[in-house]
Amino acid sequence: MSDVVAVAEHRRGELRAVSLELITAGRDLADHTGGRLHVAVVGGDVDAYADSLSCEGVDVVHTIDEGEEFNHDIYVQTLTQLATDLDPQVLLVPHTVNGMDYAPALATALDRPLVTDAVALEYADHLTATRELYGGKVEGTIEVGADRALVTVRPAEWPAATGTGDASIESFEATIDESAVGSTVTGFDEVAGGDVDISEADLLVSVGRGIDEEENLPLVEELAEVTGATISASRPIVDNGWLPKNRQVGQSGKTVAPDVYIAIGISGAVQHVAGMKGADTIIAINTDPDAPIFDVADYGIVGDLFEVVPELTAHFE
Repeated sequence: MSDVVAVAEHRRGELRAVSLELITAGRDLADHTGGRLHVAVVGGDVDAYADSLSCEGVDVVHTIDEGEEFNHDIYVQTLTQLATDLDPQVLLVPHTVNGMDYAPALATALDRPLVTDAVALEYADHLTATRELYGGKVEGTIEVGADRALVTVRPAEWPAATGTGDASIESFEATIDESAVGSTVTGFDEVAGGDVDISEADLLVSVGRGIDEEENLPLVEELAEVTGATISASRPIVDNGWLPKNRQVGQSGKTVAPDVYIAIGISGAVQHVAGMKGADTIIAINTDPDAPIFDVADYGIVGDLFEVVPELTAHFE
């Protein structure tokens, strides 16, 4: 019997959605390894987080009450001790800014191979991870020959775990070497344009190159206003300076998984699709019937956005 450990992530008092996605990925792996699924959460309101993480399929939630916010040295020390104690077959970490900050150091401390940015995982006699290469144009598989591995998991590739299970909640007491903690979080400064987090939106209206010029953006903003949506964009819109960087969806922007994603004037380059294909429902509006965006869309409207969008806006008013 070989266990799986998934490390939850939180930020500024909120549990990140990827934490629940890791539970789904971890449960599937544990079913194949024949072990239990453990979830670890470090710092913050660990008791509240534990309640949210006690989803169906989770066997144990380990709370590590060290600090409030993410700290590289604290995470490496505490998770090294927990993983040494539990000795899981697979250790899952979110492929996020924080996750990629500590995952290499954690893998080194545990002397485990590190596989990053996995979009699919399988386990038969050994672990196999799937990664996307060349901007998502190619998928490659990595067979991990070692008995133990650490894997970072791309957000929005697995559905979020649901339901309430009967996981036991256990406090893990780590021993912190304070002399090895080289940084302290003293506060947060929002980057310019950081008024919203599109990765947390339930409904996104996303605009692309087809809008032609900045003066036409109010057309999309009106649709977002009447539907209660958040506006996002493809890379050309951000590169032109028409919307701030925090609104960009895609490999060089943010990965999103809203309930509904409306792509307006977006062709559907693989770099963009990689950031939004996890949406529950995708609606595309484009004049080109052969646009790649229609390959991932649940509903498609072949038409001029300057005619279609005002009609949609009028419908929802």
